[in-house]
Amino acid sequence: MLERNLAATRAVFIAAGIHPTETDASRLVASQIEPGNTLPNWDTERTVVQREQLSVGDCIEFAKTISEADVQQFAAASGDTNPLHLDDGVAEKTRFGGRIVHGTLVSGLISAALARLPGLPIYFSQDLEFHNPARVGDRVTATCEIVEELDDDQYRLSTRVVEDSDVLVDGEAIVLIDPLPEDSIDDQGELPAESS
Repeated sequence: MLERNLAATRAVFIAAGIHPTETDASRLVASQIEPGNTLPNWDTERTVVQREQLSVGDCIEFAKTISEADVQQFAAASGDTNPLHLDDGVAEKTRFGGRIVHGTLVSGLISAALARLPGLPIYFSQDLEFHNPARVGDRVTATCEIVEELDDDQYRLSTRVVEDSDVLVDGEAIVLIDPLPEDSIDDQGELPAESS
């Protein structure tokens, strides 16, 4: 459904003589995203699908390619306009030799992975260490693995974001995983992929 809406919106723009850029297309997608949606450049893998079966060793991965539009939108949403992320001329003269993606944007993929755990995940805490920068165009993967079951549906997870074999972010999170409200789940106990 999301793809059809996006294609229809693009067609209207093109018919009007307006050719949407990558940034325009990303804004269109962002304005139409709903709970449970997956965009074309997102990949998810998980070892468990039922909340009741969660246990130590279960993993969830979320991968996506970081785009220029992601960086621009994150800067606008967060207010982080550090030239290291936005200005090629300034960034080229730094220790990084060019622009890098906001560390918090990269670590945000951990939240995206956790959001795909079965049930309704609620973040309690996150510790992070930044090891290497990401750059626009990098395909990055966040991996979260349950390392300890705590009391009352709480779990401790190791969290890591990588680009190829380079570790970008390492850390640990604690989440509470509540059941989804009865009227918001499909026949597999998950949020529906599309709303009616």
